[in-house]
Amino acid sequence: MHRAFPLLRKVVDVRPNELPALLLAALFNFVILGSYYVLRPIRDDIGAAGSLESLSWMFSGTLIAMLVANTLFSAIVARMSRRRFLPIAYRFFSLNLVFFYILMRTLGPAQNVWVGRAFFVWVSVFNLFVVTLFWAFMTDVFNSEQAKRLFAFIAVGGSLGAIAGPVVTASLVRQLGAANLILVTAALLEIAPWCVKFFPAQSVKEPSQAGGTKAGEEPGAEQPIGGGIITGISHVARSPYLLGICAFMLFHSITSTLVYFQQADITGAQFHDRAARTAFFAQLDLAVNTLTVIGQLFVTGRLLKWFGVGLTLAFLPALSTLGFLGMGITPVLSLLAVFQVLRRVGNFAFTRPAREVLFTVLRREDKYKAKSFIDTFVYRAGDQIGAWSYPLLTWFGLGLTGISFVAAPLAAIWCGLSIWLGRRQAALAEPSIATTPLASS
Repeated sequence: MHRAFPLLRKVVDVRPNELPALLLAALFNFVILGSYYVLRPIRDDIGAAGSLESLSWMFSGTLIAMLVANTLFSAIVARMSRRRFLPIAYRFFSLNLVFFYILMRTLGPAQNVWVGRAFFVWVSVFNLFVVTLFWAFMTDVFNSEQAKRLFAFIAVGGSLGAIAGPVVTASLVRQLGAANLILVTAALLEIAPWCVKFFPAQSVKEPSQAGGTKAGEEPGAEQPIGGGIITGISHVARSPYLLGICAFMLFHSITSTLVYFQQADITGAQFHDRAARTAFFAQLDLAVNTLTVIGQLFVTGRLLKWFGVGLTLAFLPALSTLGFLGMGITPVLSLLAVFQVLRRVGNFAFTRPAREVLFTVLRREDKYKAKSFIDTFVYRAGDQIGAWSYPLLTWFGLGLTGISFVAAPLAAIWCGLSIWLGRRQAALAEPSIATTPLASS
């Protein structure tokens, strides 16, 4: 490890005492995203096998399930420490997978239709929850300065997991079957609780920023989170900063859905062969995954260090503004492909690590409760708004060009919001502010 340290320092500004935590966090993220991406093709196949009407109902069911899950999660974390409830949460998801495996193996085809629909909703909840729990833990154990240096490399672990997961599914689904792959995912997910258990308790945060009495140890760090079951929602409602993050998430998910529908429109008209369309999407995914890893390794950390959180966050909305204007002027497949690839790379490589830095200045309760509400329910609500807005705009007579020109001003407002959030985060990161109970205001 020590021999590799100088080489690692070339791509990430990591200190010797931070190295174990950095590598374990990257492994943790690899496991989380890898497990989801093993399940994602199975979920998408279930969605494609049903009617559009049933798919719409499954999306609506996902939104309702998110609200219920957030309420239950808030009640659990109020009574447990982070090192206790995180392993319980991940093992709960693993047991759910075993339960679905048993149902799929024992029930008949008629009943398995409903099992599949329930599985679709469950995976849609699972993917956001396991990721937001991971990043909540990261924002809790690393301070703002460390996050700017280390989160990009930690995100690389997730990107590699996102590449490995589909490879596992594509390689083994014919030999093992979809149901058996669910057990593979359950076994992979079991690594996550051990990552929490062995994560360094010290030598992560500096004592001056953590406010601890020992090196890197915070008083009350392993105490129950406390609060009520709706405090995450109530804190969001009272905090301009958290409301700003909510608005950021809504702008992101709404514009992402609009781009997705534009992609469906253009590719549906351009490709009449399903195999050719699938190959096109695969090429986009390959380009996104490759460029994302390169960006996370060599660009993101430097962007955060040189330009700060606000300008790094503003990259994606600024790109989206230009992309929507371009699609409004020339709505062609080649431009769409470039727009989609750059937008997704910008999200995974730059926006996600920068957005997580926003949460490092919050008190612990908000890092788990308010963040969970924003990353799951608010995100899915934005999906619903975008999904219903596109057909509504077409009903008003707007085509691809008109919808693009509607989306461009939204992206411009989103850009301004990013700058404001970055400035507010920098102010809250000051020790005199960040250690007060008003850190989330």
